[in-house]
Order: sequence, then structure tokens, then C-alpha cells
Amino acid sequence: MAKKFQRSFIVCKCRNVSLGEVIFSIEHKGAKTIEEIGNLTDAGTACKSCQCSAKDKGEEKLELYLDEILKKFLG
Repeated sequence: MAKKFQRSFIVCKCRNVSLGEVIFSIEHKGAKTIEEIGNLTDAGTACKSCQCSAKDKGEEKLELYLDEILKKFLG
């Protein structure tokens, strides 16, 4: 994640989930997997394009994926 994203940045467009909600699910709710983030926030539970670049079906690719966020916070 070279680019700096605001916490209001929408990571999951299908479910309208922000980066701040995803970070909260990791830091305060203990999410350690994409599935756990989905259970807590609904992110990545519809088309799944926001989970990782390999699953991104959009013609225009997303700027940030859930797997990248997890790597940043969990190492």
C-alpha cells in the first residue's frame, strides 16, 4: 500500500464498507482472515472483487484489496 488512504475510503463498493470499518474489525474485533472481516463488516461477501486482485472482475481494477489491508496490520 504505497498510497495513503483515508479511513473513509470505500474498500467494498458492493456493501459500501470503508477502510475504517475494515481496520476496526482487525484492530478491535480480532479479525485475522478475509472471511472474518466479511462476517464482521459484510466486506467481500457479494462479488468478492475486493478480496484480492486475483478475484477482481472489474474492467477498472480496485485501488486497495482486503488481503493487502490484512498484510499491513497482521504482517
